[in-house]
Amino acid sequence: MLIDTHSHYDDAAFDEDLEQLIEELNKKNIIAVNVGATKGSALTALDFSGKYANIYAALGVHPDEVAELTDEDMQNFLKLSRNPKVVAIGEIGLDYHWDVNPRQIQKEWFVKQIKLAHEAELPICIHSRDAAQDTLDIVKAEDAGRFGGVVHCYSYGIELAKEYMKLGFHFGIGGVVTYKNAKTVKEVVDYLPIDRIVLETDCPYLAPAPHRGERNDSRNLMYVAAEIGAIKGYSPEDVIKITAENARKVYARLS
Repeated sequence: MLIDTHSHYDDAAFDEDLEQLIEELNKKNIIAVNVGATKGSALTALDFSGKYANIYAALGVHPDEVAELTDEDMQNFLKLSRNPKVVAIGEIGLDYHWDVNPRQIQKEWFVKQIKLAHEAELPICIHSRDAAQDTLDIVKAEDAGRFGGVVHCYSYGIELAKEYMKLGFHFGIGGVVTYKNAKTVKEVVDYLPIDRIVLETDCPYLAPAPHRGERNDSRNLMYVAAEIGAIKGYSPEDVIKITAENARKVYARLS
């Protein structure tokens, strides 16, 4: 069984063939966690989890979208998080690459969504881009790893990975690891214990080689598993099996 710990099947890129694709994933024994990015997409992720047996949900709002949030939304998410197919709070964090929202606003809502995860007793899915130190500082100050979590699309170096490992986090590895110029990600994958790695697509984005630039989906995790296996000396089949076990450990509601 393949487990995609980070997907966005609510994206418009899937509008024309979503039903057919989800059914194909089901036939191939592929489970996907549909991760919230906006308030609306978080609710859609929850809807999808009810409609499709092989789709689970994470409730949360990406730092680019937090300006729309209210404390009332957090209370609503808390109620919705009781649904057994909600496996995490995410994706939440900081994004200083685009700076769509003021950094202080991003930090405030990152903290509030961590507190939501604590109340819900759920792990978190962290988005962090060009915000390494601030993200880590908040994670430490808020005991964000209390119920575990995944650092999504991990792109920082080994030293920071050591810090997150101490805090109990897993690392989402996707199509980027297959790119020839992805030196840092390959080094981190080589360093990480395999029991800390989970597979992800971030689809429809970040398709692996040889499909780079195309629409991504969970079937492409085979390429990611093969690359991780080549780096670490495992067969693709073993990588798939071990990372699925890891995903179930960190996202305990996955069946």
